[in-house]
Amino acid sequence: MPEENNNVLEMNNITKTFPGVLALDDVTLKIKKGTIHALIGENGAGKSTLMKILNGVFQASSGEIILGGEKLEIHSIKEAQEKGISIIFQEFNLINTLSVAENIFLGRYSNSSLINWQYVKKQAEELLERLGFYLDVNKMVGKLSAAEKQLVEIAKALSYQAKIIAMDEPTSSLTKKEVSMFFPIVEKLKNSGITVIYITHKLDEIFNICDTVSILRDGKLVGESPVKEITRNQIIEKMVGRSIDIEYPPRSAGPGEVIMQIKNLSQGTKLHNINFELHRGEILGIAGLVGAGRTELAEALFGAYPPESGEMILNGQKVKIHSTYEGKNNSIGLVTEDRKETGLVLEMNVAKNITITRLADIQSGIVLSNRKESQVTEKYVAMLNIKTPSSNQLLNNLSGGNQQKVVLAKWLHSGSDIMILDEPTRGIDVGAKFEIYNLMNSLTEQGKAIIMISSELPEVLGMSDRILVMHEGTIKGELVGDKKTAENVMQLIVQ
Repeated sequence: MPEENNNVLEMNNITKTFPGVLALDDVTLKIKKGTIHALIGENGAGKSTLMKILNGVFQASSGEIILGGEKLEIHSIKEAQEKGISIIFQEFNLINTLSVAENIFLGRYSNSSLINWQYVKKQAEELLERLGFYLDVNKMVGKLSAAEKQLVEIAKALSYQAKIIAMDEPTSSLTKKEVSMFFPIVEKLKNSGITVIYITHKLDEIFNICDTVSILRDGKLVGESPVKEITRNQIIEKMVGRSIDIEYPPRSAGPGEVIMQIKNLSQGTKLHNINFELHRGEILGIAGLVGAGRTELAEALFGAYPPESGEMILNGQKVKIHSTYEGKNNSIGLVTEDRKETGLVLEMNVAKNITITRLADIQSGIVLSNRKESQVTEKYVAMLNIKTPSSNQLLNNLSGGNQQKVVLAKWLHSGSDIMILDEPTRGIDVGAKFEIYNLMNSLTEQGKAIIMISSELPEVLGMSDRILVMHEGTIKGELVGDKKTAENVMQLIVQ
């Protein structure tokens, strides 16, 4: 007897072309009902494009979508929702100035309708209860945590009677504790018969909760397997098209002379009596839980939020940095935690984002030279392997990993001797991470110093020469050599 087809969704032979770009090349995806199906690949592999076709944002150049045995043509997000397809993107589609209930049912009622708010709130509460959580539906979304906003997005999807919910990097903004609370919610959706398409760069999550994994590379489907029948290394090899024998590349450079000294730096309730030294040619890792003061320290050093007391000594000279302009002029660069909000100008193109930190290099007299701008941009596009059709491509059209490379290129172009990297690999794939690690090693070999903040403890342990452990705005200890272990980091945090 033929095997019963229990696929809830089939995307058959999907091809999508943009001017000068083949984004998807004959991709076929078959997803079974009531499963958690991982969709992974390097940045720019085609994951988001495939989901936007499913969601009606893009139309496929060729191919077909079959949902529950019915061939569909989806021309809008509204049509997708009416068919039971909802997608939760990495950037939440919520309005901070509206309540939880209003966000869940936004757009469902016309302005001329007499809205029964008591009924709406009751419906919102019932949707959240289905997820096993109580949340005040009157609360403004702007006052919610990232995990709570994720709940609101899922409840909104359920309100459309979703049969399929796609989640794009759902844990990228969650703490470790919030992630442990989020996984049971995804399992609950699966157990209720809802199919989850789970897009992530975190391979551990695939093995924790996913049933099947599909792997994209350069717009093609290069692998599909039950999760229990594939290894982590096999996934990585298929994603990047080559074997990565080591996750954190070794570095030949060693620490040199002291380039920065920080003495008794304090800032209100955020930072307390911070003391440390930074050497040329080293990577100084900063570990700690979310809220430990790591980002606040980075911003204080760069001048975004100047400290209230303490000393900074650069190359033996005492300096005071009261603004980001002064930070840049003192050869400090900051790759911020949120590249979209504070690292890039998404409405500008690649070239202008890269060259903005040092316009003097692209001037010809008193005007900016397009030729020089192109030369500088092409240098960094090649150096960092930035995947873009041209230097005129707008930043908001690039994948997250390539956006991150543009931020790094911007500060490389500035000529900074001290690079502060706050979550430098957040939301990017294994292959792009490896490229950034190699770049960091290359910078240290040039005598530059790096301060790296990361919530990925293996990354801190694997890339740092020394580790400062922060908790509640203070440095609890320093770890070097064989003392750099996960156990020692956690002991310093909880002591």
